[in-house]
Amino acid sequence: MQVNRNSKKFFALFLAALVFLTAGSMAAQAPSGVPVFKITPGQSSIKFDVEASVAIQGDFKKWESTLTFTSPNVTDGTLFIKIDAASVDTGSGMKNSKLKSDDFFDVKANPYITFKSTKVVQTGPNTFELDGDFTIRGVTKPEKLTLNLTSGKGTGHGTVTGTMAFDRKDYGMNSGIPFIKIANRVEVTVNLTADRVSGPPVKFQQ
Repeated sequence: MQVNRNSKKFFALFLAALVFLTAGSMAAQAPSGVPVFKITPGQSSIKFDVEASVAIQGDFKKWESTLTFTSPNVTDGTLFIKIDAASVDTGSGMKNSKLKSDDFFDVKANPYITFKSTKVVQTGPNTFELDGDFTIRGVTKPEKLTLNLTSGKGTGHGTVTGTMAFDRKDYGMNSGIPFIKIANRVEVTVNLTADRVSGPPVKFQQ
């Protein structure tokens, strides 16, 4: 009987500890009183364009993104984008293979392209500048993403479009594609649709 009572006490303590740890984990993921958003890839896109003698443009078929906040203020948000580099699609098998190679994305050694914002500045009623760390080919450098809130301000459902430009040679992409003259400047365009799934509305500065 004593063993049975001790087992029950141990089980109760185990359950209490499990509940405490789970609650702590959930709180760390989504602090109370802050907006929580979900970005829908099916209604969003990430595309790129490079000036060249033959058009080089395309998108990425596999990626994920999060928009998190530490307070309801829009400037306290963090945008994170993680792209599967091997999912690049230009509509040309030859171009796709070249971009995946170690001359460009080097997808075997560096499977992901990422952007994580470090600062958000509201520059107008619906415009924002995001400073962030951009990583491609394992090289990380600061870049700036400009965003425009095109719909849904204050409603909990909205769409933002944005652009970021970078010099490919800054990231070690110094090669070209045979018979194609390629510019150094690469322009990335994002179109993100997000829904607020919990928490208060975002507070804008203007």
